[in-house]
Amino acid sequence: MPTTADTVPYLDISASDFAMASEAVRDARDAHWYARTNYGIAVLSYEDVSTLMKSPRMIQGSAKWPQHHGVHDGLFHDWWAKNLLVLEGEDHHRIRRLANPAFSPRKIKALGDRFDELANELIDQWIDSGEVEFVEGFAAPFATRVLCIMLGIDEDEWPTINRLASTVGAALGVNIKAEIQEIDAALEELHRYADQLISDRQQNPKDDFVTRLVDASRDGDSLSDAQLQNLLVLLIFGGMDTTRNQLGLAMQSFIRQPHQWELLASRPEELAEAAVEESLRVNPTTRWVTREVVDTFQHKDLTFHPGDTVHMFTYASGTDPEVFSDPTRINLEAERKPHYAFGGGVHHCLGHFVARSDMQAALPALATRITNLGIVEGGDEWMPDSGNTGPVRLKIAFDKREASETAQG
Repeated sequence: MPTTADTVPYLDISASDFAMASEAVRDARDAHWYARTNYGIAVLSYEDVSTLMKSPRMIQGSAKWPQHHGVHDGLFHDWWAKNLLVLEGEDHHRIRRLANPAFSPRKIKALGDRFDELANELIDQWIDSGEVEFVEGFAAPFATRVLCIMLGIDEDEWPTINRLASTVGAALGVNIKAEIQEIDAALEELHRYADQLISDRQQNPKDDFVTRLVDASRDGDSLSDAQLQNLLVLLIFGGMDTTRNQLGLAMQSFIRQPHQWELLASRPEELAEAAVEESLRVNPTTRWVTREVVDTFQHKDLTFHPGDTVHMFTYASGTDPEVFSDPTRINLEAERKPHYAFGGGVHHCLGHFVARSDMQAALPALATRITNLGIVEGGDEWMPDSGNTGPVRLKIAFDKREASETAQG
């Protein structure tokens, strides 16, 4: 039967009760490869997200986010317009080309032992209590201190960095206009941190991430101080917020599947990568990735026009039953197609290897030390299940794992 406007599903993605992990989204995906929404087209199936995420006829779709929500000037507005997330064409390619060496997997991997130490140091602080508020006790300090380690910021500064990055993160919520004064103030402070780091490394180079960015050069080209500042602020803001949320979502997933948690505990080194990838696939913090159409084109039964907004539903595509067996459940031993939790195409997340590396340290450390996990009744509070999500609070009860348990596994 030909597709008509009446047969294409509709989703109100701004509704207070809208949720990605809902029957409404599953029914829409079963009915058709896309849905119409009050903010453009939502692409639901894995096959179509995979194709369209990489389309050269679309650009990153968040460039006008501040203006769409009534913010037309100020520090965040001006910073957002120049950051790597929204730049296109040669400006985007040039900065990525210059910045890529700083994100060398070999250099990030060299920090793995320190990430392991940090994870266990944090666990030591609460393991004997049998309960922990996971965001405050692990996810936030771990994600933030990892960035401090990478950037050469004193780790004691992590509460300040966490507060500033979380405040700037509010800019991605629909209440941005009401909170813009606090957001701009936090961004100004992050700019000062970045400026101090750049100035210090220019005068006192070290074998670290910031020095590699400062020294980045290709064919006589290099990053300006303003571009360095912008990139460092983006890394602090984006890297901390995303990893903190994703760790909480991973714990939620494993609490639902204790057998998989025990499997990870028994083979932590072997299954660390799968634990991260499966957590990202079934429960990503970035529930959708947005694109804007720049050239008219046809995909299947739909014509896209310049200016159209297209949301790639990463949660729906990552749990598509046409591609994944038992799609909403973690399976650490299954072979899976790649997910799109870090986006795709030219805007694939530059810091994905950092996020993957620190989570590959965190999850095995947790699994080998605590067992019999459960969420304390009334102890969890969550951001809306749309856009970017994660726990605000996540109080977990657990048993301390005896060393012999993992040795026997």
